[in-house]
Amino acid sequence: MAVDTNSRKTLEIELEKLSHLLGSDKILKNPNEYARLSRQFKKTQQILQKYEAYERILKEIRDTEEILKQPNPELRELAEMELANLKKKLDEIEFQIYQLSNPRYDEYQKNCIIEIRAGAGGDEATLFAADLFRMYVKYLEKKGLKYEVLSSHPSEIGGYKEIIFQVSGDSAYGTFRFESGVHRVQRIPTTEASGRIHTSTVTIAVLPEIEESQISISPDDLKIDTFRAGGHGGQNVNKVSSAVRITHLPTGIVVTCQDERSQYQNREKAMRILRARLAAIESAKKEEEISRKRRNQIGTGERSEKIRTYNFPQNRVTDHRAGITLYNLQNIMDGELDHLIEALVKYERDSQRNL
Repeated sequence: MAVDTNSRKTLEIELEKLSHLLGSDKILKNPNEYARLSRQFKKTQQILQKYEAYERILKEIRDTEEILKQPNPELRELAEMELANLKKKLDEIEFQIYQLSNPRYDEYQKNCIIEIRAGAGGDEATLFAADLFRMYVKYLEKKGLKYEVLSSHPSEIGGYKEIIFQVSGDSAYGTFRFESGVHRVQRIPTTEASGRIHTSTVTIAVLPEIEESQISISPDDLKIDTFRAGGHGGQNVNKVSSAVRITHLPTGIVVTCQDERSQYQNREKAMRILRARLAAIESAKKEEEISRKRRNQIGTGERSEKIRTYNFPQNRVTDHRAGITLYNLQNIMDGELDHLIEALVKYERDSQRNL
């Protein structure tokens, strides 16, 4: 992943231009445009700082290589150690520049919507869906991120047939984008008298939150139904028709929300989910047109991919993309996800370097 140091001058010119624009009366009177340009200014400034650090380390590497020509063996040994350390730092900065320059960087900073659905395995799959939801909530609490349940369909035994929630905070989508795919669990269900290990699956989709201004949805393309929200055992939670079902006629996508007592709130949550799903469809189409190579990389969101296995009898979690196995399953289920996420970032980095 080579870095073009000639880009530094271009970045300096762009930063100066953005600074001038942010000080103009026209931009100051337009809050949305000011916010957009401020984000662009900050990112350009960050990239420029990385370029400056990159060039400093390159100079240090050249100076250290000169020391290797010295006849003193002890000095050469120290220089070799320093050179290895400098090359590691250079490698890290290269990837940071790549990330900041990535067209999807802004998308990675967004809030996200996470959809968890029970797959194969019946009741056990719904229980594992609930376990994964709790795992993510514990991780969010550790990281200081906020979440809001948008829609949920509990099972009769305390699991979830489906639960959809929004995560808000710095780099929410960038952090959770790796979770899209099929999560497989191997364990003995509490209802299994013979002690046999069952295999169940849960599918997860992670979608960047899409603002209303980013996607146009014609009211004529929507079929909106309202009905009374139901709870466990079929009892009515509300006396009025507060639950909302929105069908997007062109695609057939159906979103149902009934967790809120207000019809308006349920409708607003349903539209958030719908916008994210429609944007994901468009994004998938574009990515397919841009490069077929991306099919083999993290972040495609293909739910057919078996990405991770949670084996309870062996206290083992295996991520099949990064090729990492950890023997601390209970810690992971308690929200200790950093090692997994770091391994996936490294895997993504190595994958990109091979393109």
